[in-house]
Amino acid sequence: MRKADIVRETKETRVALTVDLDGTGRSAISTGIGFLDHMLDLLARHARFDLEIKAVGDLHVDFHHTTEDVGIVLGQALKKALGDMRGITRYADVLLPMDETLTRVALDISGRPFLVFRTEFAVPKIGEFDTELVREFFQAFASSAGVTLHVETLYGVNAHHIAESCFKGLARVLRAAVAVDPAAAGEIPSTKGALGT
Repeated sequence: MRKADIVRETKETRVALTVDLDGTGRSAISTGIGFLDHMLDLLARHARFDLEIKAVGDLHVDFHHTTEDVGIVLGQALKKALGDMRGITRYADVLLPMDETLTRVALDISGRPFLVFRTEFAVPKIGEFDTELVREFFQAFASSAGVTLHVETLYGVNAHHIAESCFKGLARVLRAAVAVDPAAAGEIPSTKGALGT
């Protein structure tokens, strides 16, 4: 059962998250940040993860702490749910179109946290959401999950489309990379015999 439950509480936020990597894409997301909820809903749908998130944070300050902490907890939950990563496909990449936008996302569930994020926004906000927080979410997720993640928007104009292509791209590479490879079931996909060590 590739599931995990994580609760993280600080002076700034409380995040409770449940994930099932072998779900159907059901989600129940409540972070207090409408745009982030939208991005996480579509991530669950396109990754086919069952995902429940309840976050309460210091939104009177700004959206930074809540967005970052949700990324941290999602990364921790992915890592926990994968266990020793036996049998997973490990690598995946996608070119994700969203109307006028095209974003490339590549993932290695390596145990080595690293983010390359080459995506720019021409505007500082999408509604009330700071566009710079997209990168903060991806950084927090990659670091906590222990994955190598490359995100690059090749072109695009609309900020909502750019952000959505990044999250959908992440969803699709997660879906492919966590899938069990029937040809390698029971094997750890590394010549070292271990991942994350």
